[in-house]
Amino acid sequence: MRALPDGFLLGAATSAFQIEGLGPGRGETIWDRFLAARGGDDGRVACDHVTRWREDLDLMAELGVDAYRFSVSWARVLPEGTGRVSAEGLGFYDRLVDGLLERGIRPWLTLYHWDLPQALEDRGGWRTRDAVGWFADYTAVLADALGDRVDVWLTQNEPWVAATLGHREGEFAPGGTDVTESLTVAHHLLLGHGIAARLLADDAPAGRVGVAPDVRPGFPATDRPEDVDAARHFDGFRNRWYLHPILGLGYPEDVAAEYLERGVFDAAEGDGVVREGDLALIAAPIDVLGVNYYTTLPVDAARREDDAPERPEGRDQPPGYTEMGWAIRPEGLRDLLLDLGDLVADSPVGRAGGPRGPVRLAVTENGASWSDGPGPDGRVRDARRTRYVHDHVDAVLAAREAGAPVDAHLVWSLLDNLEWTQGFAQRFGLVHVDFATGTRTVKDSGRWLAAVLAERRLVPPGDPERD
Repeated sequence: MRALPDGFLLGAATSAFQIEGLGPGRGETIWDRFLAARGGDDGRVACDHVTRWREDLDLMAELGVDAYRFSVSWARVLPEGTGRVSAEGLGFYDRLVDGLLERGIRPWLTLYHWDLPQALEDRGGWRTRDAVGWFADYTAVLADALGDRVDVWLTQNEPWVAATLGHREGEFAPGGTDVTESLTVAHHLLLGHGIAARLLADDAPAGRVGVAPDVRPGFPATDRPEDVDAARHFDGFRNRWYLHPILGLGYPEDVAAEYLERGVFDAAEGDGVVREGDLALIAAPIDVLGVNYYTTLPVDAARREDDAPERPEGRDQPPGYTEMGWAIRPEGLRDLLLDLGDLVADSPVGRAGGPRGPVRLAVTENGASWSDGPGPDGRVRDARRTRYVHDHVDAVLAAREAGAPVDAHLVWSLLDNLEWTQGFAQRFGLVHVDFATGTRTVKDSGRWLAAVLAERRLVPPGDPERD
């Protein structure tokens, strides 16, 4: 039974669009427009966190979480994306941060979790290099307002998702379907990260600076050469294309050569999308490399760039899979953290260190969706989620014991929420939300986490009342 090491943080995460709701003053985002066009569940109410935030902070205090990762809605602070700052919108986050600190919870703030103001999308969005300047100005507003109190600043959440699902696959907002556009967006997101990280290092002296890519390890489905090569490409397209520039290693040469040969993107610095000095700007000093991890994937020649789950999403899943169709592989997280520890140590950014010290790893998202609801006694018995969180935290602690420089694990998610295009059907929360009434109920997984935090040891995932 592992103890939580001194300085190791265990907490939870959310994002603005998925929980806040409209509330007063928020401008339209690309996700409002995208979901309205699709029909179905949307973010007008979500979990009504913008109204019920004190209740949600009290729940976090009840659980005893060390840290809470949340994102800021750009359109709540700057309803038109640039220019006028909403005192009401900025005041919401000012009160939220103060409320966390009053409860002894460390604020981890994510600047961008995919919800670009629609007003900026109408001006070209992340497809235009102007977006980098817009993002820097937005960052400066938050650094000025909150830079004395936020513990960790994360510039971008999962840029692969925003670029690929949002601008190549058409599955996420804003719904683009062009490969060159998606790679252009990816470059601008990375450039925005680098410039924002530098700004925060100077203007947010109380906090550490980082970024939160999602990493999806792939492995060859067979030992056939074509499957081994497909797994190499998948890792390059899915992971190294983002990790390597962030860490000062530039765009991976093998994938860049493939894109250039296909005529879809030129990653060399010059007169195109990637300009002279861009890669140095992206490789900003950071203190924290976040890791969003959910599963690993077998890769074969037929799915070189296919990130689809192994099984279709749905409730009828066999043991070993979540309702998202993702295989449960905690050992993949342990191995990933060890590999990333080595990658960081061997990288220019890792060797140089960050503004506040050596670069450390943090699991910034990790969780599982199951649709367990309250029983006749009102209790939500979600033993599968409890086991999932236990096993993944255990894997993180095992990686740390083996030398990985990892200092935090943040469970996705604090609350059942609006799971993007899946709407309210997928429930990741430690806390059950009745979306008709807004009623919150701590699930057994949340009660188990509270026991772990109270005892500072990884108690067995049994009955939380007994443990």
